[in-house]
Amino acid sequence: MEVKYPQTIIKKSNGITSSEKYLAILCQKSFLSMWSYPNIYRDDGGKREGKEICDLLVIFENNIIIFSDKKCTFPNSGNIQLDWGRWYYKTVKKSADQIWGAERWILKYPERVFLDKKCLQKLPIDIPPMNEAKVHRVVVAHAASKQCILQFGGSGSLMIVPGIVGDMHYANKLSGCLPFAIGQVNPSKGYIHVFDDTTLQIVMETLDTISDFVAYLEKKEIFINSGKLVSAAGEEELLGYYLPRLNSAGEHDFIVEPDIDGVVLCEGAWENFVNDPQRKAQIKANEISYAWDALIEKFFKHLFAGTSYFLSHRNIAEQEKGFRFLARESRTRRRMLSEAFIRLVIETPPNMRATRTVLPSSKGDPYYIFLVLPKSESLEYEKYRNFREQLIYNYCLITKLKFPEAVDIICIATEPGSNKGHSEDFGFFDARNWTDENTKEAQDIEKEMLEHGLFSKQIKRVGTYREYPEVELNRKVLKGSCRNKPCPCGSGKKYKKCCGS
Repeated sequence: MEVKYPQTIIKKSNGITSSEKYLAILCQKSFLSMWSYPNIYRDDGGKREGKEICDLLVIFENNIIIFSDKKCTFPNSGNIQLDWGRWYYKTVKKSADQIWGAERWILKYPERVFLDKKCLQKLPIDIPPMNEAKVHRVVVAHAASKQCILQFGGSGSLMIVPGIVGDMHYANKLSGCLPFAIGQVNPSKGYIHVFDDTTLQIVMETLDTISDFVAYLEKKEIFINSGKLVSAAGEEELLGYYLPRLNSAGEHDFIVEPDIDGVVLCEGAWENFVNDPQRKAQIKANEISYAWDALIEKFFKHLFAGTSYFLSHRNIAEQEKGFRFLARESRTRRRMLSEAFIRLVIETPPNMRATRTVLPSSKGDPYYIFLVLPKSESLEYEKYRNFREQLIYNYCLITKLKFPEAVDIICIATEPGSNKGHSEDFGFFDARNWTDENTKEAQDIEKEMLEHGLFSKQIKRVGTYREYPEVELNRKVLKGSCRNKPCPCGSGKKYKKCCGS
Protein backbone atom coordinates (compact mmCIF):
# COMPACT_ATOMS: atom_id res chain seq x y z
CA MET A 1 0.00 0.00 0.00
CA GLU A 2 1.14 3.55 -0.71
CA VAL A 3 1.93 6.06 2.00
CA LYS A 4 -0.44 8.85 2.92
CA TYR A 5 0.24 12.27 1.38
CA PRO A 6 -0.54 15.72 2.83
CA GLN A 7 -3.81 17.16 1.50
CA THR A 8 -4.49 20.57 -0.02
CA ILE A 9 -7.66 22.58 0.60
CA ILE A 10 -9.27 23.92 -2.60
CA LYS A 11 -11.55 26.97 -2.49
CA LYS A 12 -13.63 27.96 -5.51
CA SER A 13 -15.83 30.90 -6.40
CA ASN A 14 -19.58 30.36 -6.59
CA GLY A 15 -20.11 33.17 -9.08
CA ILE A 16 -20.36 36.92 -8.47
CA THR A 17 -23.58 38.16 -10.08
CA SER A 18 -26.92 36.40 -9.66
CA SER A 19 -26.80 35.07 -13.24
CA GLU A 20 -23.22 33.82 -12.75
CA LYS A 21 -24.28 32.05 -9.56
CA TYR A 22 -27.12 30.35 -11.42
CA LEU A 23 -24.75 29.33 -14.22
CA ALA A 24 -22.32 27.94 -11.63
CA ILE A 25 -25.10 25.79 -10.11
CA LEU A 26 -26.13 24.42 -13.50
CA CYS A 27 -22.53 23.68 -14.53
CA GLN A 28 -21.60 21.99 -11.26
CA LYS A 29 -24.65 19.77 -11.63
CA SER A 30 -23.73 18.81 -15.21
CA PHE A 31 -19.93 18.78 -15.09
CA LEU A 32 -19.40 18.21 -11.33
CA SER A 33 -17.20 20.24 -9.01
CA MET A 34 -13.85 18.75 -10.06
CA TRP A 35 -14.17 20.08 -13.59
CA SER A 36 -16.26 23.25 -13.25
CA TYR A 37 -14.64 26.53 -12.07
CA PRO A 38 -16.46 29.88 -11.91
CA ASN A 39 -14.58 33.20 -12.15
CA ILE A 40 -11.11 32.20 -13.31
CA TYR A 41 -8.23 34.71 -13.16
CA ARG A 42 -4.81 35.28 -14.70
CA ASP A 43 -1.85 36.97 -13.06
CA ASP A 44 -1.42 40.35 -14.70
CA GLY A 45 2.21 41.41 -14.80
CA GLY A 46 2.88 41.40 -11.08
CA LYS A 47 -0.03 43.69 -10.20
CA ARG A 48 -1.71 43.31 -6.85
CA GLU A 49 -4.78 41.61 -8.29
CA GLY A 50 -5.25 39.41 -11.32
CA LYS A 51 -7.64 39.92 -14.21
CA GLU A 52 -10.69 37.73 -14.75
CA ILE A 53 -10.29 35.43 -17.75
CA CYS A 54 -13.85 34.13 -18.03
CA ASP A 55 -17.02 33.69 -16.03
CA LEU A 56 -16.77 29.91 -15.92
CA LEU A 57 -14.25 27.35 -17.15
CA VAL A 58 -14.77 23.61 -17.61
CA ILE A 59 -11.77 21.32 -18.15
CA PHE A 60 -12.35 17.65 -18.82
CA GLU A 61 -9.77 15.46 -20.59
CA ASN A 62 -9.04 17.32 -23.85
CA ASN A 63 -12.23 19.39 -23.67
CA ILE A 64 -12.18 23.03 -22.63
CA ILE A 65 -15.55 24.79 -22.31
CA ILE A 66 -15.36 28.56 -21.85
CA PHE A 67 -18.51 30.36 -20.67
CA SER A 68 -19.10 34.08 -20.77
CA ASP A 69 -22.24 35.26 -18.96
CA LYS A 70 -23.58 38.70 -19.88
CA LYS A 71 -26.72 40.56 -18.87
CA CYS A 72 -27.37 43.89 -20.60
CA THR A 73 -30.72 45.67 -20.58
CA PHE A 74 -32.45 45.42 -23.94
CA PRO A 75 -32.83 48.99 -25.34
CA ASN A 76 -36.27 50.42 -26.01
CA SER A 77 -35.83 53.26 -28.51
CA GLY A 78 -38.80 52.21 -30.62
CA ASN A 79 -36.52 51.06 -33.44
CA ILE A 80 -36.26 47.30 -33.04
CA GLN A 81 -33.50 47.01 -35.65
CA LEU A 82 -31.34 49.53 -33.79
CA ASP A 83 -32.18 48.13 -30.36
CA TRP A 84 -31.32 44.59 -31.45
CA GLY A 85 -27.97 45.66 -32.94
CA ARG A 86 -26.97 47.51 -29.77
CA TRP A 87 -27.98 44.64 -27.50
CA TYR A 88 -26.22 42.07 -29.69
CA TYR A 89 -22.99 44.10 -29.71
CA LYS A 90 -22.90 44.63 -25.93
CA THR A 91 -24.06 41.17 -24.97
CA VAL A 92 -23.08 38.62 -27.61
CA LYS A 93 -20.20 40.26 -29.48
CA LYS A 94 -18.42 41.48 -26.33
CA SER A 95 -18.85 38.09 -24.65
CA ALA A 96 -17.46 36.34 -27.73
CA ASP A 97 -14.42 38.63 -27.64
CA GLN A 98 -13.88 37.71 -23.97
CA ILE A 99 -14.08 34.01 -24.82
CA TRP A 100 -11.57 34.24 -27.68
CA GLY A 101 -9.21 36.19 -25.43
CA ALA A 102 -9.61 33.63 -22.65
CA GLU A 103 -8.95 30.83 -25.11
CA ARG A 104 -5.66 32.39 -26.23
CA TRP A 105 -4.46 32.90 -22.66
CA ILE A 106 -5.49 29.50 -21.33
CA LEU A 107 -3.78 27.64 -24.17
CA LYS A 108 -0.65 29.82 -24.18
CA TYR A 109 -0.17 30.16 -20.40
CA PRO A 110 -1.88 27.15 -18.76
CA GLU A 111 0.36 27.46 -15.70
CA ARG A 112 -0.92 31.01 -15.06
CA VAL A 113 -4.61 30.22 -14.52
CA PHE A 114 -5.88 30.82 -10.98
CA LEU A 115 -9.03 30.31 -8.90
CA ASP A 116 -8.80 33.59 -6.99
CA LYS A 117 -8.30 37.28 -7.77
CA LYS A 118 -5.06 37.41 -5.78
CA CYS A 119 -3.69 34.58 -7.93
CA LEU A 120 -2.57 32.48 -4.98
CA GLN A 121 -4.38 29.23 -5.83
CA LYS A 122 -3.70 27.68 -9.20
CA LEU A 123 -6.23 25.65 -11.13
CA PRO A 124 -5.83 22.22 -9.48
CA ILE A 125 -6.25 20.11 -12.63
CA ASP A 126 -4.18 19.98 -15.80
CA ILE A 127 -5.13 21.98 -18.89
CA PRO A 128 -4.68 19.92 -22.08
CA PRO A 129 -1.82 20.90 -24.45
CA MET A 130 -2.66 23.35 -27.22
CA ASN A 131 -2.29 20.73 -29.96
CA GLU A 132 -4.72 18.35 -28.20
CA ALA A 133 -7.32 20.74 -26.79
CA LYS A 134 -10.89 20.84 -28.08
CA VAL A 135 -12.32 24.25 -27.24
CA HIS A 136 -16.06 24.84 -26.95
CA ARG A 137 -17.24 28.45 -26.62
CA VAL A 138 -20.54 29.35 -24.96
CA VAL A 139 -22.09 32.79 -24.55
CA VAL A 140 -24.96 33.04 -22.08
CA ALA A 141 -26.91 36.11 -23.23
CA HIS A 142 -29.58 37.42 -20.90
CA ALA A 143 -32.44 39.97 -21.14
CA ALA A 144 -33.63 39.52 -24.73
CA SER A 145 -36.22 36.79 -24.21
CA LYS A 146 -38.92 39.04 -22.77
CA GLN A 147 -38.65 41.50 -25.66
CA CYS A 148 -38.58 38.62 -28.13
CA ILE A 149 -41.89 37.32 -26.76
CA LEU A 150 -43.43 40.80 -26.99
CA GLN A 151 -42.38 41.10 -30.63
CA PHE A 152 -43.04 37.59 -31.92
CA GLY A 153 -44.63 35.49 -29.19
CA GLY A 154 -43.38 31.91 -28.77
CA SER A 155 -40.90 30.72 -26.16
CA GLY A 156 -38.63 33.75 -26.32
CA SER A 157 -35.61 31.79 -27.50
CA LEU A 158 -33.33 33.36 -30.10
CA MET A 159 -33.56 31.97 -33.62
CA ILE A 160 -30.50 30.24 -35.08
CA VAL A 161 -29.78 31.32 -38.67
CA PRO A 162 -26.25 30.26 -39.76
CA GLY A 163 -26.46 32.45 -42.87
CA ILE A 164 -26.17 35.54 -40.69
CA VAL A 165 -22.42 36.08 -40.32
CA GLY A 166 -20.45 38.72 -38.43
CA ASP A 167 -21.56 42.29 -39.09
CA MET A 168 -24.79 41.09 -40.70
CA HIS A 169 -26.13 40.98 -37.14
CA TYR A 170 -26.10 44.83 -37.12
CA ALA A 171 -27.10 45.57 -40.72
CA ASN A 172 -30.49 46.92 -41.71
CA LYS A 173 -33.26 44.59 -42.80
CA LEU A 174 -32.49 44.93 -46.51
CA SER A 175 -28.85 43.89 -45.88
CA GLY A 176 -29.78 40.79 -43.92
CA CYS A 177 -30.35 41.87 -40.31
CA LEU A 178 -32.97 39.81 -38.53
CA PRO A 179 -33.74 40.83 -34.93
CA PHE A 180 -33.57 38.04 -32.34
CA ALA A 181 -31.66 35.77 -34.71
CA ILE A 182 -28.12 34.52 -34.05
CA GLY A 183 -25.86 33.25 -36.78
CA GLN A 184 -22.09 32.90 -36.73
CA VAL A 185 -20.36 35.63 -34.75
CA ASN A 186 -16.97 35.19 -36.47
CA PRO A 187 -16.36 31.76 -38.03
CA SER A 188 -12.63 32.46 -38.52
CA LYS A 189 -12.13 32.62 -34.73
CA GLY A 190 -14.17 29.54 -33.83
CA TYR A 191 -17.86 28.83 -33.46
CA ILE A 192 -19.74 30.54 -30.61
CA HIS A 193 -22.78 28.80 -29.09
CA VAL A 194 -25.32 31.30 -27.73
CA PHE A 195 -27.79 30.26 -25.02
CA ASP A 196 -30.43 32.68 -23.80
CA ASP A 197 -32.75 32.95 -20.80
CA THR A 198 -35.09 30.37 -22.32
CA THR A 199 -32.62 27.79 -23.59
CA LEU A 200 -29.81 27.83 -21.00
CA GLN A 201 -31.76 25.77 -18.48
CA ILE A 202 -33.28 23.51 -21.16
CA VAL A 203 -29.92 22.53 -22.63
CA MET A 204 -28.03 22.24 -19.34
CA GLU A 205 -30.68 20.17 -17.58
CA THR A 206 -31.33 17.90 -20.55
CA LEU A 207 -27.66 17.26 -21.39
CA ASP A 208 -26.48 17.03 -17.80
CA THR A 209 -23.29 15.02 -18.19
CA ILE A 210 -20.02 16.18 -19.74
CA SER A 211 -20.18 13.46 -22.40
CA ASP A 212 -23.75 14.24 -23.46
CA PHE A 213 -23.19 18.02 -23.46
CA VAL A 214 -19.95 17.99 -25.46
CA ALA A 215 -21.34 15.48 -27.96
CA TYR A 216 -24.23 17.85 -28.66
CA LEU A 217 -21.97 20.88 -29.15
CA GLU A 218 -19.69 18.97 -31.50
CA LYS A 219 -22.53 17.49 -33.57
CA LYS A 220 -24.23 20.89 -33.72
CA GLU A 221 -21.10 22.58 -35.09
CA ILE A 222 -20.70 19.85 -37.72
CA PHE A 223 -24.36 20.27 -38.70
CA ILE A 224 -24.04 24.03 -39.07
CA ASN A 225 -20.72 23.83 -40.94
CA SER A 226 -22.30 21.34 -43.36
CA GLY A 227 -24.59 24.10 -44.61
CA LYS A 228 -27.66 21.89 -44.12
CA LEU A 229 -29.29 24.05 -41.42
CA VAL A 230 -31.21 26.97 -42.91
CA SER A 231 -32.77 28.09 -39.63
CA ALA A 232 -34.13 26.89 -36.31
CA ALA A 233 -36.81 28.59 -34.26
CA GLY A 234 -34.58 28.24 -31.20
CA GLU A 235 -31.88 26.16 -29.54
CA GLU A 236 -34.54 23.95 -27.99
CA GLU A 237 -35.83 23.05 -31.45
CA LEU A 238 -32.34 21.92 -32.46
CA LEU A 239 -32.19 19.81 -29.32
CA GLY A 240 -35.63 18.35 -30.04
CA TYR A 241 -34.46 17.37 -33.53
CA TYR A 242 -31.16 15.91 -32.27
CA LEU A 243 -32.21 13.71 -29.36
CA PRO A 244 -34.65 11.29 -31.06
CA ARG A 245 -32.24 10.53 -33.93
CA LEU A 246 -29.28 8.14 -33.98
CA ASN A 247 -26.47 7.79 -36.53
CA SER A 248 -24.90 4.53 -37.72
CA ALA A 249 -22.67 4.47 -34.60
CA GLY A 250 -25.71 4.60 -32.32
CA GLU A 251 -25.01 8.22 -31.30
CA HIS A 252 -27.49 11.09 -31.22
CA ASP A 253 -26.99 13.21 -34.32
CA PHE A 254 -28.54 15.68 -36.75
CA ILE A 255 -29.58 13.17 -39.38
CA VAL A 256 -30.47 14.66 -42.77
CA GLU A 257 -31.30 12.59 -45.83
CA PRO A 258 -28.71 13.01 -48.64
CA ASP A 259 -31.26 14.39 -51.10
CA ILE A 260 -32.30 17.22 -48.75
CA ASP A 261 -30.44 20.47 -49.36
CA GLY A 262 -31.54 22.35 -46.28
CA VAL A 263 -33.51 21.98 -43.05
CA VAL A 264 -35.82 24.55 -41.47
CA LEU A 265 -36.81 23.70 -37.89
CA CYS A 266 -40.02 25.45 -36.90
CA GLU A 267 -41.53 25.41 -33.42
CA GLY A 268 -42.79 22.04 -32.29
CA ALA A 269 -39.84 19.60 -32.30
CA TRP A 270 -39.00 20.29 -28.67
CA GLU A 271 -42.61 20.19 -27.49
CA ASN A 272 -43.15 16.88 -29.27
CA PHE A 273 -40.02 15.45 -27.67
CA VAL A 274 -40.82 16.46 -24.08
CA ASN A 275 -44.39 15.18 -24.39
CA ASP A 276 -43.37 11.83 -25.82
CA PRO A 277 -44.26 9.05 -23.34
CA GLN A 278 -40.84 7.48 -23.84
CA ARG A 279 -39.12 10.75 -22.88
CA LYS A 280 -41.24 10.90 -19.73
CA ALA A 281 -40.34 7.28 -19.00
CA GLN A 282 -36.67 8.14 -19.52
CA ILE A 283 -36.81 10.94 -16.96
CA LYS A 284 -38.40 8.60 -14.43
CA ALA A 285 -35.89 5.82 -15.13
CA ASN A 286 -32.97 8.25 -14.83
CA GLU A 287 -33.83 9.24 -11.26
CA ILE A 288 -31.59 6.51 -9.84
CA SER A 289 -28.67 7.66 -12.03
CA TYR A 290 -28.12 10.77 -9.92
CA ALA A 291 -26.84 8.55 -7.12
CA TRP A 292 -23.75 8.16 -9.34
CA ASP A 293 -23.31 11.95 -9.45
CA ALA A 294 -23.77 12.17 -5.70
CA LEU A 295 -21.16 9.45 -5.13
CA ILE A 296 -18.60 11.32 -7.25
CA GLU A 297 -19.36 14.58 -5.47
CA LYS A 298 -18.94 12.93 -2.08
CA PHE A 299 -15.39 11.95 -3.03
CA PHE A 300 -14.72 15.49 -4.27
CA LYS A 301 -16.14 17.11 -1.15
CA HIS A 302 -13.45 15.42 0.92
CA LEU A 303 -10.73 16.00 -1.69
CA PHE A 304 -11.42 19.76 -1.80
CA ALA A 305 -11.80 20.05 1.97
CA GLY A 306 -8.62 18.04 2.61
CA THR A 307 -10.50 15.44 4.65
CA SER A 308 -10.08 12.31 2.50
CA TYR A 309 -9.25 9.28 4.63
CA PHE A 310 -6.52 8.06 2.32
CA LEU A 311 -4.79 9.45 -0.78
CA SER A 312 -2.65 7.29 -3.03
CA HIS A 313 -1.36 10.23 -5.11
CA ARG A 314 0.39 13.41 -4.19
CA ASN A 315 -1.97 16.01 -5.71
CA ILE A 316 -5.50 16.51 -7.02
CA ALA A 317 -4.38 16.57 -10.66
CA GLU A 318 -3.19 12.97 -10.30
CA GLN A 319 -6.32 11.91 -8.39
CA GLU A 320 -8.55 13.49 -11.02
CA LYS A 321 -7.41 11.16 -13.81
CA GLY A 322 -9.03 8.14 -12.18
CA PHE A 323 -12.30 9.92 -11.45
CA ARG A 324 -12.62 10.91 -15.12
CA PHE A 325 -13.92 7.43 -15.87
CA LEU A 326 -16.85 7.91 -13.50
CA ALA A 327 -17.72 11.34 -14.92
CA ARG A 328 -17.27 10.25 -18.54
CA GLU A 329 -20.30 7.97 -18.25
CA SER A 330 -23.44 9.09 -20.07
CA ARG A 331 -26.72 9.53 -18.20
CA THR A 332 -27.97 6.14 -19.43
CA ARG A 333 -24.81 4.33 -18.29
CA ARG A 334 -25.01 6.09 -14.92
CA ARG A 335 -28.51 4.68 -14.57
CA MET A 336 -27.20 1.15 -15.07
CA LEU A 337 -24.16 1.60 -12.81
CA SER A 338 -26.18 3.20 -10.02
CA GLU A 339 -28.70 0.40 -10.05
CA ALA A 340 -25.97 -2.27 -9.94
CA PHE A 341 -24.16 -0.57 -7.06
CA ILE A 342 -27.22 0.32 -4.98
CA ARG A 343 -28.78 -3.10 -5.34
CA LEU A 344 -25.58 -4.77 -4.19
CA VAL A 345 -25.36 -2.50 -1.13
CA ILE A 346 -29.02 -2.86 -0.14
CA GLU A 347 -29.46 -6.55 -0.90
CA THR A 348 -26.29 -7.71 0.90
CA PRO A 349 -27.01 -8.67 4.54
CA PRO A 350 -25.27 -6.40 7.11
CA ASN A 351 -22.84 -9.15 8.16
CA MET A 352 -21.96 -10.36 4.66
CA ARG A 353 -19.33 -9.43 2.08
CA ALA A 354 -20.16 -9.25 -1.65
CA THR A 355 -18.69 -8.05 -4.94
CA ARG A 356 -20.07 -7.31 -8.38
CA THR A 357 -18.08 -6.80 -11.58
CA VAL A 358 -19.58 -4.68 -14.36
CA LEU A 359 -18.04 -5.36 -17.76
CA PRO A 360 -17.58 -2.65 -20.42
CA SER A 361 -20.51 -1.82 -22.70
CA SER A 362 -18.24 -0.50 -25.44
CA LYS A 363 -14.58 0.01 -26.25
CA GLY A 364 -12.85 2.36 -23.83
CA ASP A 365 -15.16 1.68 -20.89
CA PRO A 366 -13.46 0.59 -17.65
CA TYR A 367 -14.11 -2.61 -15.73
CA TYR A 368 -15.98 -1.77 -12.51
CA ILE A 369 -15.77 -3.74 -9.28
CA PHE A 370 -18.30 -2.94 -6.56
CA LEU A 371 -17.30 -4.23 -3.12
CA VAL A 372 -19.33 -4.20 0.07
CA LEU A 373 -17.53 -5.17 3.25
CA PRO A 374 -19.16 -5.10 6.72
CA LYS A 375 -17.45 -3.43 9.64
CA SER A 376 -16.28 -5.74 12.37
CA GLU A 377 -16.88 -4.75 15.97
CA SER A 378 -13.66 -6.53 16.93
CA LEU A 379 -11.59 -4.57 14.37
CA GLU A 380 -10.50 -0.99 14.90
CA TYR A 381 -11.95 1.39 12.31
CA GLU A 382 -8.56 2.41 10.91
CA LYS A 383 -7.58 -1.23 10.50
CA TYR A 384 -10.92 -1.90 8.82
CA ARG A 385 -10.33 0.88 6.30
CA ASN A 386 -6.77 -0.31 5.64
CA PHE A 387 -8.05 -3.85 5.10
CA ARG A 388 -10.67 -2.56 2.67
CA GLU A 389 -8.03 -0.62 0.76
CA GLN A 390 -5.96 -3.78 0.46
CA LEU A 391 -9.00 -5.70 -0.81
CA ILE A 392 -9.55 -3.05 -3.49
CA TYR A 393 -6.01 -3.62 -4.74
CA ASN A 394 -6.44 -7.39 -4.60
CA TYR A 395 -9.70 -7.39 -6.55
CA CYS A 396 -8.21 -5.12 -9.22
CA LEU A 397 -5.34 -7.58 -9.74
CA ILE A 398 -7.67 -10.57 -9.87
CA THR A 399 -9.92 -8.79 -12.37
CA LYS A 400 -6.95 -8.26 -14.67
CA LEU A 401 -6.05 -11.93 -14.24
CA LYS A 402 -9.56 -13.02 -15.27
CA PHE A 403 -9.97 -10.43 -18.02
CA PRO A 404 -6.55 -10.01 -19.68
CA GLU A 405 -7.94 -7.40 -22.08
CA ALA A 406 -8.79 -5.03 -19.19
CA VAL A 407 -6.62 -1.91 -19.07
CA ASP A 408 -8.65 0.41 -16.79
CA ILE A 409 -10.07 -1.15 -13.64
CA ILE A 410 -12.03 0.75 -11.00
CA CYS A 411 -13.13 -0.51 -7.61
CA ILE A 412 -15.63 1.29 -5.36
CA ALA A 413 -16.08 -0.06 -1.84
CA THR A 414 -18.52 0.64 0.96
CA GLU A 415 -20.48 -1.13 3.75
CA PRO A 416 -23.58 -3.27 3.11
CA GLY A 417 -27.11 -2.34 4.15
CA SER A 418 -29.40 0.64 3.71
CA ASN A 419 -28.42 2.45 6.91
CA LYS A 420 -26.94 5.93 6.70
CA GLY A 421 -23.34 6.68 7.58
CA HIS A 422 -21.61 4.71 4.86
CA SER A 423 -18.01 5.45 3.96
CA GLU A 424 -16.69 4.93 0.44
CA ASP A 425 -13.28 4.12 -1.02
CA PHE A 426 -12.24 4.54 -4.63
CA GLY A 427 -9.45 2.67 -6.35
CA PHE A 428 -8.18 2.97 -9.92
CA PHE A 429 -5.77 0.46 -11.44
CA ASP A 430 -4.00 1.14 -14.75
CA ALA A 431 -3.18 -2.31 -16.13
CA ARG A 432 -1.40 -1.19 -19.29
CA ASN A 433 2.06 -2.15 -18.04
CA TRP A 434 1.08 -5.58 -16.72
CA THR A 435 4.06 -7.89 -16.21
CA ASP A 436 4.69 -11.58 -15.51
CA GLU A 437 5.44 -10.55 -11.93
CA ASN A 438 1.96 -9.00 -11.70
CA THR A 439 0.44 -12.24 -12.98
CA LYS A 440 2.27 -14.25 -10.32
CA GLU A 441 1.22 -11.78 -7.61
CA ALA A 442 -2.42 -11.92 -8.75
CA GLN A 443 -2.40 -15.73 -8.78
CA ASP A 444 -0.97 -15.85 -5.26
CA ILE A 445 -3.53 -13.33 -4.01
CA GLU A 446 -6.41 -15.23 -5.61
CA LYS A 447 -5.27 -18.48 -3.99
CA GLU A 448 -4.93 -16.84 -0.58
CA MET A 449 -8.34 -15.16 -0.83
CA LEU A 450 -9.98 -18.44 -1.82
CA GLU A 451 -8.46 -20.11 1.22
CA HIS A 452 -9.83 -17.39 3.51
CA GLY A 453 -13.26 -17.35 1.86
CA LEU A 454 -12.77 -13.86 0.42
CA PHE A 455 -13.34 -14.90 -3.16
CA SER A 456 -16.32 -16.87 -4.41
CA LYS A 457 -17.74 -18.14 -7.65
CA GLN A 458 -19.05 -15.38 -9.90
CA ILE A 459 -22.53 -15.46 -11.43
CA LYS A 460 -22.86 -13.80 -14.81
CA ARG A 461 -25.92 -11.60 -15.40
CA VAL A 462 -26.77 -10.00 -18.73
CA GLY A 463 -29.19 -7.10 -19.17
CA THR A 464 -30.16 -4.36 -21.59
CA TYR A 465 -30.66 -0.73 -20.67
CA ARG A 466 -32.60 1.35 -23.17
CA GLU A 467 -32.07 5.09 -23.19
CA TYR A 468 -35.78 5.53 -23.83
CA PRO A 469 -37.64 2.74 -21.99
CA GLU A 470 -40.43 1.00 -23.79
CA VAL A 471 -43.88 2.11 -22.64
CA GLU A 472 -47.39 0.83 -23.15
CA LEU A 473 -49.40 3.39 -25.09
CA ASN A 474 -53.16 3.74 -25.15
CA ARG A 475 -53.20 3.57 -28.91
CA LYS A 476 -56.23 4.78 -30.81
CA VAL A 477 -57.06 2.96 -34.02
CA LEU A 478 -57.37 5.46 -36.87
CA LYS A 479 -58.69 4.49 -40.26
CA GLY A 480 -58.96 5.94 -43.76
CA SER A 481 -57.74 9.50 -44.25
CA CYS A 482 -57.11 9.77 -40.51
CA ARG A 483 -54.02 7.63 -40.99
CA ASN A 484 -52.31 10.70 -42.44
CA LYS A 485 -53.00 12.78 -39.34
CA PRO A 486 -50.45 13.28 -36.51
CA CYS A 487 -50.13 10.22 -34.29
CA PRO A 488 -51.96 10.55 -30.92
CA CYS A 489 -48.83 9.41 -29.09
CA GLY A 490 -47.26 12.84 -29.65
CA SER A 491 -44.29 11.72 -31.74
CA GLY A 492 -44.95 14.30 -34.43
CA LYS A 493 -45.10 11.59 -37.11
CA LYS A 494 -48.11 10.59 -39.16
CA TYR A 495 -50.15 7.82 -37.57
CA LYS A 496 -49.49 5.40 -40.44
CA LYS A 497 -45.72 5.81 -39.94
CA CYS A 498 -45.83 5.53 -36.16
CA CYS A 499 -48.29 3.60 -34.01
CA GLY A 500 -50.34 2.56 -37.02
CA SER A 501 -47.46 1.01 -38.93
